[in-house]
Amino acid sequence: MPEEIQNEAAPVIPLPRRHLIDWSIGIVPIPVAVAIVAIISVYVAKGSVPADLTTAIAVLALGGFACAEIGKRLPGLRRIGAAAILATFIPSFLVYIHAIPKPLEKAIKTFTDQSNFLYLFIAAIIVGSILGMDRRVLIGGFVKIFVPIFIGSIVAVVAGCLTGMALGIDLPTVAFKIVVPVLAGGIGEGAIPLSIGYAAIHGGDQGVLLAQILPAVMFGSLTAILLAGGLNLLGRRRPNLTGNGTLQPGEIDVPLDSPDAARFIPDLPTIGAALVLAMTLYMTGALVQKLTDFPGPVTMLFLTVMLKLAGFVSPRLEQGAYRNYQFAATLLTYPLLFAIGVSKTPWDKLISAFNAPELITIVVTVVSLTVTGFVVGRLVNIFPVEAGIIAACRASQGGTGDVAILSACDRMQLMPFAQVATRIGGALTVTLALAAFARFGG
Repeated sequence: MPEEIQNEAAPVIPLPRRHLIDWSIGIVPIPVAVAIVAIISVYVAKGSVPADLTTAIAVLALGGFACAEIGKRLPGLRRIGAAAILATFIPSFLVYIHAIPKPLEKAIKTFTDQSNFLYLFIAAIIVGSILGMDRRVLIGGFVKIFVPIFIGSIVAVVAGCLTGMALGIDLPTVAFKIVVPVLAGGIGEGAIPLSIGYAAIHGGDQGVLLAQILPAVMFGSLTAILLAGGLNLLGRRRPNLTGNGTLQPGEIDVPLDSPDAARFIPDLPTIGAALVLAMTLYMTGALVQKLTDFPGPVTMLFLTVMLKLAGFVSPRLEQGAYRNYQFAATLLTYPLLFAIGVSKTPWDKLISAFNAPELITIVVTVVSLTVTGFVVGRLVNIFPVEAGIIAACRASQGGTGDVAILSACDRMQLMPFAQVATRIGGALTVTLALAAFARFGG
């Protein structure tokens, strides 16, 4: 009887035919996309679109993945991060030409500003990626990465200033209104403090000063995105130059998503607990920033590193945090970039940088930064592609720019190092620049 059972052919179950709802734009089924457009059209006709979470999930998912799908189908450009670039800059352009109805634009901006969507994403990415790192090389990675960041920053300042001067821009203008804003860490923590400081030191209208330095921040971040995509392409062609998201050779911990780690697969309550842990670390960082002005994401990063090194977090909870990281990186990146494009990427500021001397100066600054990081990374035993990408994050548009840069090169796990480059590097740049402006900027 057992032999008969073993020899009996298993019944063949035919696969069901593919339904219309299985065809999708990114993760959004096409019939659902049609329904979203129809529903939002009715709200727009009535003059008000809800700015709540439920509406935002549908609108941003459709918008973000639709733009990303276009980028993924562009020959050549898809290999250098066109999906992330278009998910950010198509909505920015659509706002500029008033193609997005005002009620919908207002709802997206309100949700983005009030929900802290960006920091939910960054918290999930930072905590999940750090808890998924090799404990033995974690500290070594953070110490080493300061070398390409520091040397790259010096080379970028020198190269940018010399280029601007060679193109006819006077030194104070090229240094304080072009090069320094590129390296200042974004808008909220870079351009705005710079403009306030410039106005306080030598007078002038802070709003006018902000408008003068914003183009450098915007175009510098776009240049960094393109360079990160190019480094990703280089890594595919020269695998010996990249760790594919691993910072340095020798990281030998079992990857949390490998079959050998199956014993740590968490249940849903564990994933939820890991999310609560990430949000608690974010809240701690936010409180520290409120009390001391020290950047909250950096506090969150350091606390997570200490928890990892102390072994305070169990392997199962680490796996839960890593699953949250995977969820955020896979499903939230393009919707977040779409929201950033609508609410935080003014197209007019970007295109105002399109005069040849300023444009060339910005490009030379960011290229010098990235290439130096690439070269120095190899000298300190960091994969050159990863070192160049992290160095490029010095020129990002803050946290939003880090997301765009790392998504363009498919290395979201480098977010902790990118935050060090952006937040700490930007804070030091602003501090030193204001001290120098007080002495030489007049």
